Amino acid sequence: MENRIVFHIDFDYFYAQCEEIRSPNLKAKPVCVCIYSDRGGDSGAIATANYNARKFGVKSGMPIVFAKKRLQDTDAEFLPADFEFYSQISEKAMNIMKSYADIFEYVGKDEAYLDVSKRTEGDFKTASHLAQQIKNSIREECKLTCSIGISPNKLVSKIASDFRKPDGLTLVPTDKVEVFLESLKIRAIPGIGKKTENKFTEMNLETIGDLKNLDIFTLQKQFGRKSGTYIYNSVRGIDNEPVAEKEPSIQFSKITTLKKDSKDYEFLENALEKISIELHDVVKKNNKLFKSVGIQLIQSDLSNKTKSRMIKNPTNNLEELQRISKQLLREALENQELLVRRLGIKVSELSEIKGQSDITNYF
Repeated sequence: MENRIVFHIDFDYFYAQCEEIRSPNLKAKPVCVCIYSDRGGDSGAIATANYNARKFGVKSGMPIVFAKKRLQDTDAEFLPADFEFYSQISEKAMNIMKSYADIFEYVGKDEAYLDVSKRTEGDFKTASHLAQQIKNSIREECKLTCSIGISPNKLVSKIASDFRKPDGLTLVPTDKVEVFLESLKIRAIPGIGKKTENKFTEMNLETIGDLKNLDIFTLQKQFGRKSGTYIYNSVRGIDNEPVAEKEPSIQFSKITTLKKDSKDYEFLENALEKISIELHDVVKKNNKLFKSVGIQLIQSDLSNKTKSRMIKNPTNNLEELQRISKQLLREALENQELLVRRLGIKVSELSEIKGQSDITNYF
């Protein structure tokens, strides 16, 4: 087949849009979906803001207090996140998307990749019609808008889906990839954050087109072999990663807001012990074994830090869970500058306990 055709589908301002579906009167207002901490009051952060709220500079991760200041002269609504409701809408929309795909890759509640090379016979015009059908079906059945990027690979499709938000459809055929990318800001490349962007700004490089002037050796010297190669390929729209079948991964997790922000190991270790006991109870009640343990640190600037480890054999042993999570915490706190605000543990790669074949089940 001559052309590989990949869709990246992204639901627009997803959590806030779900709330608008539930209460259509919200559409005219600035809407912020919030994750409140258990410190009470307005302690917590914005999970998603609709476009009416974004006009005032409100964005994901912003403390609720700051968002309220920006929206103080409006009729803004601040709503607590209802993940169960969002999951129901997501599942319905994902099932629609799945029915149009040769290969479907779930990324998260609000995004997925579809390989449609076979059903479009590698024809981008057919692909564009198919994407419009998907958008129409999702709008009719879920009342949800989404943005779709179409290109020969995952990287360019992801950039394209963000190009005309909200409710966008951007087609980038193989022969137009480099032209499409050239004028975009460097930050459009997935994985390039503020720090990397600032480095390029210091080098007087602003667009993806500017970046093409750097050879691979310069990039590898500046950013390391792996990242340098990724940037070199990305600015040229090169990405050979296949769309791979992936369903929502099932995991159990517990996260808590700490009594105070801290980076002290002993203080965090005590909190971690309590979380692990609560999480272990959930695992046992569900008759599961886990093969992966991860910890999550939400830092004082609301950025996220995670560490995880695979275990050789599936287990549901509490001591094992605590040992690994404490080890991950120690690693995560190396050279830690920011204080930690929230702390969590998750277990994944779950399997059923059959009888009592696993000796750790007795502990």
